[in-house]
Amino acid sequence: MKIICIGRNYVNHISELGNDKPEEPIIFLKPDTALLKEDSFYIPNFSSDVHHEIEIVVKISKVGKFIDAKFAYKYYNEISVGIDFTARDVQQKLKEKGLPWEKSKAFDSSALVGDFISVEGLDMENLNLELLKNGVSQQSGNTNQMLWRIDELIAYVSQYFTLKTGDLIFTGTPSGVSRVKINDVLEGFLNEKQLFKITIK
Repeated sequence: MKIICIGRNYVNHISELGNDKPEEPIIFLKPDTALLKEDSFYIPNFSSDVHHEIEIVVKISKVGKFIDAKFAYKYYNEISVGIDFTARDVQQKLKEKGLPWEKSKAFDSSALVGDFISVEGLDMENLNLELLKNGVSQQSGNTNQMLWRIDELIAYVSQYFTLKTGDLIFTGTPSGVSRVKINDVLEGFLNEKQLFKITIK
């Protein structure tokens, strides 16, 4: 199982970080050890500026390669929301040196995935996602704001990586990312349905 992540897929998030708008999807990977398997996230000792990034997460349901976007819907039947935890201070240093992001993005427990729900009856191009931080809305967005929609991402990614059953695709985050602190409570929602709740330790 692999975790494939898309960077800079919402214009408002690109703007808040002062990044350039990409001409094609930005892809990075997380190992399976990045999956958070408990109800708490422990801030790693190598960072003092870890940010939450809520994202729609797609679970691939069958093997695929060189998938046409119009057939991409056949390769998943469940989605969720998750958090791509990012050590922003580490990432900034890596970016300044033109180095890969993995140390800031792919560390242990940096990928939270909520409960999965069926896509049956959902409009994939009009999904609302929201993150509450200590009961207050911190991030919210809609898949209609994506630069590249879910099926387009699956098609694009499959040109480079064979997708296998159980693979996860994190599809990018809207604006509102912020630093997490000890005792923060984060709750993730998809179309107003809560799919995760965790505490920062």
